[in-house]
Amino acid sequence: MNFQELVEELTSLRDVPAVAAGSSMAGVRTTATHGPVAVTAESCFRIASLTKVFTSAALVRTLRDKGVPLGTPVVELLPGLAPDWRADESLTIEQILGQVSGLCESVDAATVKVLGDGDGALLEVARLVVRAGNERESGERWSYYNGNYFLAGSILAALSGTTFESALKGNLLDPWGLARTGFETSAASVTGWNGTTELPLLGYPRTRRPSGGLWSSVSELLAFGEGLLADRALLKEISRPRTRSDDPMAYGLGWALGRSGQMYLNGRLPGYRAAMVLVPDRDYVSVALANQETALPALARLLSDMQQPLTGDDIAKAVNDFAA
Repeated sequence: MNFQELVEELTSLRDVPAVAAGSSMAGVRTTATHGPVAVTAESCFRIASLTKVFTSAALVRTLRDKGVPLGTPVVELLPGLAPDWRADESLTIEQILGQVSGLCESVDAATVKVLGDGDGALLEVARLVVRAGNERESGERWSYYNGNYFLAGSILAALSGTTFESALKGNLLDPWGLARTGFETSAASVTGWNGTTELPLLGYPRTRRPSGGLWSSVSELLAFGEGLLADRALLKEISRPRTRSDDPMAYGLGWALGRSGQMYLNGRLPGYRAAMVLVPDRDYVSVALANQETALPALARLLSDMQQPLTGDDIAKAVNDFAA
């Protein structure tokens, strides 16, 4: 299948200023670009909630290195939150990464914005999350909540003795050679669009960064996927379902899980759309990025068509509908 031709044949991408996509099969990469704005596989887009899989991978790696089980209660790793803890005291790291925490979903973007961008702001957001308590028993039901990843980022920072950003860089980005992936804009950053309006390049609140806000490129997202595929123990842990059969979807640690073993997710921010698919049994990873808010259905169709010869499944609707 010619990747470049497939991208160009999607009529729904014709009004998107810039699209970059790529796939890797057993480490052999193919990339494609499209649109009037010139981009390459190295151009950086906001990847929004794809950030969560970086947070999850970095935290699971750090826990492994330090010999801390995923079943450890969160309060044991964030003891400074104990005086304000109203959540289930048995709530584990595994449950927050798997979005089955049962936490009351009361902490939103507006709530955390007022806490500013200081080094201690993320921990204060985590305090608000656990102070709100649980609305259902931990482990009972899957529900997509950024507050889970505010806690995960705080744990990563605490275990590393530094800020979340430094911990992510030191524990994952640097070891895996992901020099272009980070939270700061650069000369390679692509501006986003909403319809016919070009949007300004804005920062992303530090308090929300464990759940979103990374910049990355097709080449580095493929490298990240290849890194996961190479670390089979890490991959096995992340791809094991933490959900029940009656949950809205099968979900591991940061990834939605398809019926043929696919791992997938999408990301959405003003001006940007992103999607990623892994098929571990075929040593396959693919990613598609765009700088237009309407582009997600087309990106999902593209990635589904690319993996379908490997799995026999059409997952376009699942990738597009994912809760990010």
